[in-house]
Amino acid sequence: MSKRRTHSPEFKARVAMEAISGRKTIQEIASDHAIHPIQVSQWKRQLLDGASELFTRGKKNKDTGDSQVKEAELFQQIGKLQMELEWLKKKSQLL
Repeated sequence: MSKRRTHSPEFKARVAMEAISGRKTIQEIASDHAIHPIQVSQWKRQLLDGASELFTRGKKNKDTGDSQVKEAELFQQIGKLQMELEWLKKKSQLL
């Protein structure tokens, strides 16, 4: 029984880029790198599907930063309101 091989992300990207370039067929690329042709096709599809995410990451990071700031402000407001509520409960008991 053969052991399963794992490939680094750099290797996968290199093979997928080679498949996208179209200079060699998928069969030739697979035989050059001793991997199955289906694997080359899958890596190529993953690269093409994920390529658009490379250019949207910056916007996502900004959005998450804005949401974290907003979340911190809301938690601060909740804490303030809880303290006011406790103070009002204490004062109402004295009356």
